[in-house]
Amino acid sequence: MSDPTSYRPATGSIPTQPGVYRFRDPYGRVVYVGKAKNLRARLANYFQPLTSLHPRTQTMVTTASSVEWTVVANEVEALALEYSWIKEFDPRFNVRYRDDKSYPSLAVTLNEQFPRVQVMRGPKKKGVRYFGPYAHAWAIRETVDALLRVFPMRSCSQGVFRRAQLSDRPCLLGYIGKCSAPCVGRVSPEEHRQIAQDFCSFMAGQTAAFTRRLEREMKQAAADLEFEKAARLRDDLGALQRAMERNAIVLGDGTDADVVGICEDELEAAVQVFHVRDGRVRGQRGWVVEKVEDIDTGGLVGQFLQQLYGDQEPEAVPREILVPALPEDSATVQAWLGTLRGHGVELRVPQRGDKRTLMETVERNAKQSLALHKTKRASDLTTRGQALEDIAEALEMDQAPLRIECYDISHTQGAEVVASMVVFEDALPRKSEYRRFTIKTVQGQDDVRSMHEVISRRFKRYLAEASRSGEALLPGGGDGDGEGEVARTATAHARLARAAAGPVADTLTEEDEAAGVDKPLSRSAYPPQLVLVDGGAPQVAAAARALAELGIEDVAVAGMAKRMEEIWLPGQDDPVILPRTSEALYLLQRVRDEAHRFAITFHRQRRSKAMTGGSLLEGIPGLGDVRRKALLKHFGSVKAVRAASVEQLAEVPGLGLGTAKSLHEAIAARARTSSRPAAVNTATGELVEDDGN
Repeated sequence: MSDPTSYRPATGSIPTQPGVYRFRDPYGRVVYVGKAKNLRARLANYFQPLTSLHPRTQTMVTTASSVEWTVVANEVEALALEYSWIKEFDPRFNVRYRDDKSYPSLAVTLNEQFPRVQVMRGPKKKGVRYFGPYAHAWAIRETVDALLRVFPMRSCSQGVFRRAQLSDRPCLLGYIGKCSAPCVGRVSPEEHRQIAQDFCSFMAGQTAAFTRRLEREMKQAAADLEFEKAARLRDDLGALQRAMERNAIVLGDGTDADVVGICEDELEAAVQVFHVRDGRVRGQRGWVVEKVEDIDTGGLVGQFLQQLYGDQEPEAVPREILVPALPEDSATVQAWLGTLRGHGVELRVPQRGDKRTLMETVERNAKQSLALHKTKRASDLTTRGQALEDIAEALEMDQAPLRIECYDISHTQGAEVVASMVVFEDALPRKSEYRRFTIKTVQGQDDVRSMHEVISRRFKRYLAEASRSGEALLPGGGDGDGEGEVARTATAHARLARAAAGPVADTLTEEDEAAGVDKPLSRSAYPPQLVLVDGGAPQVAAAARALAELGIEDVAVAGMAKRMEEIWLPGQDDPVILPRTSEALYLLQRVRDEAHRFAITFHRQRRSKAMTGGSLLEGIPGLGDVRRKALLKHFGSVKAVRAASVEQLAEVPGLGLGTAKSLHEAIAARARTSSRPAAVNTATGELVEDDGN
């Protein structure tokens, strides 16, 4: 790790013109490429005190050991040079895009003497005209099969073409009229190239001219009594119409546009693009982005447009590009795209109408793509196993954590404080064992004490179940030895498996009685190998202290902080940093995010219930939903309802003096019997029930 001040250039030596800069590591590898309209002002941002930098930027500047720059004439040239260098050096701290799957395209090899139409994947080649990409190869082949009736160009491989030339006999497509057979000289190279050009024009959206031509020829053939020719032209016209109908019109004004949708989280983002030509969706493509630098949605859009259009032919850049957010230098990006296309390009965010509706569709596809990407990674058995082994190695555990429990605290400014516990077994969520906690002894915004309470309550329950079963089930624990201990542990685990599968009857088997189990074991009797908390060093210390107070030493504890995805361990001053490509990091992030989701869902339920009166106003005779809402509307809060007198309650429209007296008495009775502090009840207006933990 280097000190940025050791390679900081003198401020006066940095030019103020536009340019592109590169950070290099001690081995000379480029780790980051950026552009700026003022190099001096931009580079000064990297050499601030480390504490004022974003964590990802901190990592970059401490990884690098030198910085260099190149001055250019304007911002557009800077954008072009930045793209070239990113492509050349593949810096680790720049955004990286990768296809979420291999999308096929329809390609016409115009660089050959006899152009060929075929399905292509992979990197694009010069001199080849591409259409799409499409979601499925079979969709391309069906379209081509329909169009070869009208545009009988070559579609065979090079080997088939040469054999036909040597034998002077065309292939089957030549006999049935779906190839003009240039291999045997039925058409000249110039005539065949014109057929290929017409095919490309039709695929590019210039369909009206061909349909009108076929209609004229069909009518003329019918007028000349050439009915067979007219029937063939009629079938050709039908083939063109079927090919056009494969893509429904999504923009009625016939717009040529690319629509970009993005769905992102802290580490990754999915990007989907719909290619709309002549108002129809002509292709779709998706990428998954690893966010290895601090970047917002607009920055993702700017970086993505560079990769998408950097190597494209001019005709592939549309007149209009719809994006979810504009990059900071949108004018420069538009100018650069205009130079690629040869004409002006409009970059904008759709606000309403058909274009906004289409944008929402693309964003839904991006969301599904990101979810599918995460699901594929999670469902891979080998990947899951490797992730668990990597976690064990990083946290210096004796064995892989086959069971992980993660805890998170959720509240709104100290109100309605709740916690969640999610369970992952073999790196997969076990939702039947999730638990929710209502914090009982902590008031206000004190996540550390709340975490201590939750861990204490969960493992007190575990110790109670373990003592009832006759032995502790901690990894490597137990106070006995020999076959008896193995039998008891195996039986207890069997009971746990049945408990996890569903309710267990209160009857005991002979094996249970022999093992000394007097009642069915609950899910709380199965301890984790790893306790993960959502937070940094303070939350980790609270969890470790709670376990130590209970005498539990065989459960590993770790915390995961959101900013840099750092892993904190008890008693350590520095966090563990896992590689951003690590499956272990991905698994821990997924566990942490699931705990956060489960906690915030429970918190929102309780908050919503409290805002509508909660259990305080429920079950009172004569007080239904309409009157509860009228009370809250009149007084503004549950706290004000609690403090109101009988006369004030009777002023509420539709309540009446009798109901007001009943309500006042019920509120007073519930306040007297409440087990929670009066101040907390006054703030929330809800009698919180114990969750049994």
